[in-house]
Amino acid sequence: MAVSKDGRQAPIEICTAMTSDLTNEATVDRYAYKAALIGAARQFELTDEGLAWKVGGKSGVWPYAGISAIRLSYRPSSMQSRRFRADIERGDGQRLTILSTSWQTVTLMAPQDWEYRGFITQLHARMKQAGARAALLGGIKPGLYIAGALVVALVAISTGLVVRALATEEFGGALFLAGFAVLFGWQIGGFMRRNRPQGYTFDRLPPALLP
Repeated sequence: MAVSKDGRQAPIEICTAMTSDLTNEATVDRYAYKAALIGAARQFELTDEGLAWKVGGKSGVWPYAGISAIRLSYRPSSMQSRRFRADIERGDGQRLTILSTSWQTVTLMAPQDWEYRGFITQLHARMKQAGARAALLGGIKPGLYIAGALVVALVAISTGLVVRALATEEFGGALFLAGFAVLFGWQIGGFMRRNRPQGYTFDRLPPALLP
């Protein structure tokens, strides 16, 4: 965290493009995003002391070795289909959330793919260097995944109703069921595929859970 000449903590500069060469992930050590249209940006910086953060009126620095868990997941929304999320947890239960998108206007949630990917990759590299023993988790929690899989199974069963409707010449009902199955499968298929519960290592982050 930067310190001013009078000894006070200087705010982290808000920026989305942290470097002129965003393909060089090792140089992305700052990241900021707006979780809501109203309010200040959430700011993060990778410092020698640890992960520095500022959320609302609160701020702090978490030593890399003190981070107990990271969960990466794919979290699409109605405004942005390509949205990724990192939940960072400390041993005392405190949690920080970093999203790969940022609110710009009422109708625009802008992706920050390279900035997010570079920052998350560099965070893992710093943690490895610090000897962190964090649990590295990918996807949603197993209970939620099983519930989602059951819903998918129910939709699959509904395709059998389509065949029955066709056999009885109820074409309107068959068309409705088929359309619903296709739409649901398109929306939930990618979510389930990317969010399969898994573990990973500092050196091999899950590609499906990064932009």
